[in-house]
Amino acid sequence: MNPLSEKSLKDKTRNLLSNARWVLKFTWDTSPGLLLGIMIFRLIQSAMPAALAWIMRCLINAVVDASKQGIHELGTVLPWIILSLILVLLDESVGVCSQFLNRDLNEKLRLKIEMDKLHHAARLDISWFEDPTFQDISARAQQNTSAHFTGMLRKILGLGTTTLQITGLIIILFAIDPIVVLFTIPIFFPFVLFRWSQSRMRYNKEYSRATKRRWSSYFSSMLTSKNAISENKLLNLAPLLLHRYYTLAKDFLKEDRQIYTRGFIGNFIFSVIFAVVFYALFGRITWLVLGDQLTIGDIAMFAGATRQLQGFLGSLAGQASGVVEDTLYINDLSEFMKTEPRIKSTSEKKMPSHRGEIELRNVSFAYPGSNRTILSKISLHIKPGETIALVGKNGAGKTTLVKLIARLYDPDEGCILFDHTDLRELSLDDLYGQISFVFQNANRYEATAAENIAYGHWQQIQNKEQIEKIARLANVDDMIRAMPDGYDTMLGRKFGQYDLSGGQWKKMAIARAMARDNSSLIILDEPTAGLDAKAEHELFLHFRELSAGRTTILISHQFSTVNIADRIIVMDKGEIVESGTHEALLDKNDLYASLYDLQKNRLIKR
Repeated sequence: MNPLSEKSLKDKTRNLLSNARWVLKFTWDTSPGLLLGIMIFRLIQSAMPAALAWIMRCLINAVVDASKQGIHELGTVLPWIILSLILVLLDESVGVCSQFLNRDLNEKLRLKIEMDKLHHAARLDISWFEDPTFQDISARAQQNTSAHFTGMLRKILGLGTTTLQITGLIIILFAIDPIVVLFTIPIFFPFVLFRWSQSRMRYNKEYSRATKRRWSSYFSSMLTSKNAISENKLLNLAPLLLHRYYTLAKDFLKEDRQIYTRGFIGNFIFSVIFAVVFYALFGRITWLVLGDQLTIGDIAMFAGATRQLQGFLGSLAGQASGVVEDTLYINDLSEFMKTEPRIKSTSEKKMPSHRGEIELRNVSFAYPGSNRTILSKISLHIKPGETIALVGKNGAGKTTLVKLIARLYDPDEGCILFDHTDLRELSLDDLYGQISFVFQNANRYEATAAENIAYGHWQQIQNKEQIEKIARLANVDDMIRAMPDGYDTMLGRKFGQYDLSGGQWKKMAIARAMARDNSSLIILDEPTAGLDAKAEHELFLHFRELSAGRTTILISHQFSTVNIADRIIVMDKGEIVESGTHEALLDKNDLYASLYDLQKNRLIKR
C-alpha cells in the first residue's frame, strides 16, 4: 500500500510544495544562470498571447475603418502589421533560445541527479542490498526519476507561464464581455481535479508494481544472460520463463488500458462541454457585433483568444496534474536518498598500529530482517601474523564471521577489536585499507588484465611495473602474458573477446587482493574453489610468501588447504566447537576428524 495515498489533502499539499521548493533549490544550486535565463524568457512568452490578440483586434478594426472611409493605402494599418511581425519574431526567438537553455539545464540536472544517486548507493552497506524492501525502494528510485525531476521543473515553470498567459487572455475577454469568463472558468476546475485523480491513479498503480517489475526484469535477464543460457537450454526453461514474463506484461497492459480508457472518456466529455460552451458564447458575441455593441475586431479577438484560452486551460490542467504525478515519483527518489548506511564510523580514528591482531568478544549476529541467529556468543583471539583456518559444514557461519571482522556488518551483541580498538571506533577507510579480502564469488571486472589487478589498490598503483611485480608474486604473470594482448587484454565478454575460466578468474582475484601490500589482514574465502590440483599446489607454494608478516584467515572445505594454518577453528551452527592444530584435532576424534574422514573417503573412492 502506498503510504502517500493515506495522507490528508493538507499533508499532500504540504508535500507537493516541499518537493517544489526542493526542485527549484536543487536547480538553482546546479545552474543559477540557466534557471534565471529560462525564467526571463518564460516571462516574455507569457505576455505574448494577450499582446498578439490585442494587436490583431486593432489591425482588423483599422482595416474595417479604412474600408468604410474608402482609404486604399496601407498607411493606417502598416504600423499594426509591423508591430505584430516584431512580436511574432520576438516570440519565435525567445522560444528557440528557451528551448536551448532548457535542454542544457536538463542535461546538467540529469547528470547531477544520477551522480547523487550513485554516490549515495556507494555509501550504503551490503545489508541494504540484501533487504527486499530496500530493493523495491531502489527499483522505484531508478524508474527514470531524473526525467520526472526535470519534468517537474519544466511543469512548475510552465505553470507560471501558462497562468500569466491565461490571466492576460481573461483580462481582454473580460473587457469584451464578462459573461465569457463566468461561463469558461467553472469548467476548468472539475477538469483539473479529474486530471489530478488520473495522475495519482497512475502513480499508485506503478508504486504497487515495484516487486512485479523486478520479477519482470529478472525473467528478462534470465533469458538474455550468457551465464544462464546454457542451463536454460538443457532444462528447456525458455518457454516457462517466457510465459511468466508474458503473464506479468499482460497484467500491466490490462491495468494500463483501464487507466487510459478512463482518461480518454473524461477528456472526451470535457472537450465536448467546452466546445458547446465556446460556440454558445460565440453566438452571443456575434449577436453583440450585429447590434453594433462590439466591433468586428472584437469577434476576431474573441475567437482567437478563446481558442488559445481553451488550449492554455488544458495545458494548465495537464501541467498541474503532471506536477502532482512527478512529485510522487520524486518522493521515491527522496525516500532512497534518505536511507542511511547502517555501518558508520563513530569517529575518524586511525589504526593505532598495523599488527593485525583480532579479538572477538561474545559476538552474536542475525541478518537484518531475520530472526535466525547466525552467530552465537563467539569469542576468538587471533595473534598478529597468525594464520588460522575456519572449517565446518555449509551454513556454519564461517563467511558471516569474516564479514563481521571486515566490518561489512556490525554484530548485534559483543564487539570486535582490531589491534585493541573496537572496529566501530575506527575510520572505515582506514580499516578497509588494512584488509585484503578474496571473496568466494569474487567480482569479474570487465577491464584489462592489468586493471583487474590494479583495482586492488588503485589509489596507490601508478605504473605497469608495480602491476607486473604483483602478478609475479601471485603467480599469474605467465598466465597473463599468454593472453592475446598480455596485460592489455580486455577480460570478459561484455566489451571484449577474451574470457577466463572460473579458476583463472579466482587467480586474478587473489592477485588483486595481493595488490594491497600494506594490509595487515588477509581474508581468503574458499581461495582454491575452481582451481585445478596443479594451480592449488602452486598457490600453497607461494602462500607463505604472499602472507608473510600478515594475519591470515582462511576459509576452506579442502583439508589439504587448512594444513598450512597455525590453528584450525571448527564451527558448527554458529558456534566455535573446536580449536587446535590439524594433528591435535584428529587425535580429538570429534567433528573435525569426522569431516576429514568423509572427505578422505570421497577422494579414495574417486
